[in-house]
Amino acid sequence: MIRVQREDFDVGAEIKRLTAGNHGIGGIASFIGTVREGASHDAASTQIGAITLEHYPGMTERQLEAIEAEARTRWPLDAVLIIHRFGRLEPGEQIVLVVTASSHRQAALESCAFLIDWLKTKAPFWKLEDTGEGAKWVEARASDDAATARWQPKPNAAE
Repeated sequence: MIRVQREDFDVGAEIKRLTAGNHGIGGIASFIGTVREGASHDAASTQIGAITLEHYPGMTERQLEAIEAEARTRWPLDAVLIIHRFGRLEPGEQIVLVVTASSHRQAALESCAFLIDWLKTKAPFWKLEDTGEGAKWVEARASDDAATARWQPKPNAAE
């Protein structure tokens, strides 16, 4: 299930709704991303006052659905939820919720990590940081690309 929304979400209520009535679930993993107070991506001395997340309606949901579908091909998942917010968000506010549920804990844990890594690099969201020095668009980071790369198939050494 995919939702892109301006409104905040209640983590407990979302997990309860996602897993209600499914007694075959043996493990639930979740990730909650929040706006951090502190240094900007660009400079340790630049403090973030807020961020603004923008997206391309329709395209964003399709890409999130594709990322979810990829996770479902890799792991036996009973339920998946991705909620991503957009708009202006202050430090401490929730940005994203990823929940995976499976009959096996390892599948839930791995798929949740996969989804958040892929969201950071493949989901079409744009982040504008507001700082005391003005607003600046955030560039993609090499560390996010490296996290996503760990999920790529390894080349066959024999080829």
